[in-house]
Amino acid sequence: MMSIWRNKYRLANLLLAAGAAFSGAAHAVSDLPGGPSVRQLNMPIGVTKIAQEQHFLHTVMMILCTVIFIAVFSVMFYSIWKHRKSTGHKAANFHESVVVEVIWTIVPFIIVILMALPATKVLVAQKDTTNADLTVKTTGYQWKWGYDYIKGEGEGLAFISTLDSSHRALSDAGAKGDVPVDYLFKVDNPMVVPVDKKIRIITTANDVIHAFAVPQLGVKQDAIPGFVRDTWFRAEKVGDYYGQCQELCGKEHAYMPIHVKVVSAADYTAWVDVKKKEAAAKLDDPTKVWTLPDILARGERVYAANCAACHQANGKGAGPIKPLDGAAVVLDADHAKQIQVLLKGQNNGAMPAWAQLSDTDLAAVASYTKNSWSNKTGQIVQPAEVLAQRGK
Repeated sequence: MMSIWRNKYRLANLLLAAGAAFSGAAHAVSDLPGGPSVRQLNMPIGVTKIAQEQHFLHTVMMILCTVIFIAVFSVMFYSIWKHRKSTGHKAANFHESVVVEVIWTIVPFIIVILMALPATKVLVAQKDTTNADLTVKTTGYQWKWGYDYIKGEGEGLAFISTLDSSHRALSDAGAKGDVPVDYLFKVDNPMVVPVDKKIRIITTANDVIHAFAVPQLGVKQDAIPGFVRDTWFRAEKVGDYYGQCQELCGKEHAYMPIHVKVVSAADYTAWVDVKKKEAAAKLDDPTKVWTLPDILARGERVYAANCAACHQANGKGAGPIKPLDGAAVVLDADHAKQIQVLLKGQNNGAMPAWAQLSDTDLAAVASYTKNSWSNKTGQIVQPAEVLAQRGK
């Protein structure tokens, strides 16, 4: 049965592609393996049992609803046409039929039960997050994802995943001509998980409601500030699988991709070892006193990864985004003012909080903005200053 739906799905995509080619509306883009297909109409079959069950249920119920729709409206239109007044038919005067009413009550009831039983089975399975091999907390931020490996191999790892800066720049330029096959899906740090292992995903958010969704894995779970919710998946195939935030979360909503990389058990162990070494190397001493050249070099990297998307590389801002070049809070010798903006945000979230970054990264980006473009203040913000402002 599954192969029938798969063939129909492929045929639909082929017909759509052919129609677009004849209409001259085709774009220089291709299907993204593990992600969306060009002019995709249906759900993906997926690489988890849950995703495959979802696809099967969706297809069967669509067919059932279509059959009912055609049958009901065919009888209705036939009756209207066959007994129209223009052919001499006169309206009949009759009372209700108990038999008919019983039939049209029982038959829909049976249909609903037949639809509900398999759907309920899948829904219950979706929420069974027990006995997970690996637990990852995903935190939605405006506009990126934070991943914390809190149980299982890799426990203690934590990192932020943001859209690749080159893709954002390509989008800002209008993305004309050919674009990468993973356009607006490439991230700097994908979530990496082992194949054939039960992965529990705990979702929450730092600011507004987000939604963690990867169609190929059959998962979609809202991430709500102040709440913790969970879902799970078990990928049966090694590969790269993509999703996006599926809750309108602000102006950068379209730039909040999800990349889940499923690897073999051996490759996952190797990845964990590498990430732990990287994490150990990044454990900065907040009491370290930095020189201006060193902290500016680090600040430039932090700015490019986290700030340039809104404030632009030249610090001029755009539209409602305030410029950092010449900004009073940046030029101010009282470093606490800028540090508090970085830690807590401002303007009701229009400027998001960046408290998830380390003290050194925040000090570096503050120092970078104070000494870039026309801001030649010579001021250095040290990590200890940021540490002192946390919690105030």
